[in-house]
Amino acid sequence: MESHRTAPHPVPHPAHYPDLAGRVVVITGGSRGIGAETARAFARQGAAVAVLGRDAAALAAVADELRSLGAEACAVTADCTDAAALARAAAAIEAALGPADVLAAFAGGDGAPVPTVRETAEHWRSVVDANLTATFLTVSAFLPGLVGRGTGSVVTMASTAGRLPGGASAAYAAAKAGVLMFTRHLALEVAGSGTRVNALAPGAVRTERTAARMPADVRRTVAAAHPLGRLGEPADIASATLFLASSASSWITGQTLDVSGGRVML
Repeated sequence: MESHRTAPHPVPHPAHYPDLAGRVVVITGGSRGIGAETARAFARQGAAVAVLGRDAAALAAVADELRSLGAEACAVTADCTDAAALARAAAAIEAALGPADVLAAFAGGDGAPVPTVRETAEHWRSVVDANLTATFLTVSAFLPGLVGRGTGSVVTMASTAGRLPGGASAAYAAAKAGVLMFTRHLALEVAGSGTRVNALAPGAVRTERTAARMPADVRRTVAAAHPLGRLGEPADIASATLFLASSASSWITGQTLDVSGGRVML
């Protein structure tokens, strides 16, 4: 039986951020897991939320749920490694909800361990494209509008894998480290416009995907690697995203917030 330190943690109750009400939020990777929970968190703050990804049925279900919470919402299907598809998605979201105020570039994944001695060029390119290139293309599609408005916030999705060596593949670690440098570089570029850019670096989070792939004994081992003794929950990441998107963090840009149960301490 799992100890109390590795049992599911109660869902955090995020603070109320009045300035998020009425803002237009775009979340990539919004069909499930961290992205979907972040969409719910913004909806509860009174934001209008667009969820974007490749699974049309799952996105539609999330958008319906957001509407049931009283939020304006839309679901847009696009592959975040396709610049033309992202341009169309940005136009569709603006037509449905208005110009974006907040961009949560969360699409990515495929961090399964692959020894570099067995790494292939095809897999390397796939992982880098899904995580680093997708982040760049997503930001590129929405950045002109955000900079033009002068109050936008971009939150990118990195990982503890981009902060220190661990069990993920070298391709995933390199891609997430690239997301962190891209975030800092972009933050400096656009700071004069009033647009802020920050990154989240989660540790192991108990999403539907990780729960399915991670047996109980592995969950206990991974939880024990985090000083707080548990896996993260999607709501932990959603709460951090609300903070970085809100005026509560108005003097913070170019930073990485390690939401990792103490796994990374810098």
